[in-house]
Amino acid sequence: MAARRPGLIALFDVDGTLTAPRKVVTPKMLDFMRELRKVVTVGVVGGSDLVKISEQLGNGVLNDYDYVFSENGLVAHKDGKLIDTQSLKTFLGDEKLKEFINFTLRYIADLDIPIKRGTFIEFRSGMINVSPIGRNCSQEERDEFEKYDKIHNVRPTMVSILREKFAHLDLTFSIGGQISFDVFPKGWDKTYCLRYLEDFQEIHFFGDKTYKGGNDHEIFESERTVGHTVTSPDDTLEQCTALFINKTA
Repeated sequence: MAARRPGLIALFDVDGTLTAPRKVVTPKMLDFMRELRKVVTVGVVGGSDLVKISEQLGNGVLNDYDYVFSENGLVAHKDGKLIDTQSLKTFLGDEKLKEFINFTLRYIADLDIPIKRGTFIEFRSGMINVSPIGRNCSQEERDEFEKYDKIHNVRPTMVSILREKFAHLDLTFSIGGQISFDVFPKGWDKTYCLRYLEDFQEIHFFGDKTYKGGNDHEIFESERTVGHTVTSPDDTLEQCTALFINKTA
């Protein structure tokens, strides 16, 4: 196998790309990523915080990848070390945050869906994660809500209402995963992480929610990336094998 190609990085979404939704990465994918890292620089970018990314990719995630961008890159690690972090609280201020959170909780309280659990709003360093069903639901309940949402458009409808109500805050709403959507200032989507990759002339991004409104769309469409839509971890593996492994074998 050839030496690592300079100036090129393969950047991956987590949920639905390296793992099945909210599932742990398989040994097969871990082994493949280790082989891939021999030929290209490898990074991950997820909307979740580092704790949740570690739950899926393993506690050694900071050492398994050259770059780890949690919360869309608002918390950035390189070679296992923290290099930058941004705060939504500092950017918006408590009054604007309270206005948004109060309205959102009232909306969810009046929302008629089959079940509700707990943790409807999760405040992260650089974003707010909103879940109409609540993040404390089981995996079975996640799967059922995802099916329900595809029919009844619970999340798209909610996003549309919040976008109009809080247009003055210039927020971005990004639907990802099975049960929630992320809310953050404009420009704080996954393209945020690209500011740390100025040394790379060729950036390949792999994600499953690359459609408009999906949380991979902006970075997929960015002029700085070569975007690849994947349908599953196995599809990610196959595309990367064709693009990087077979070309250097």
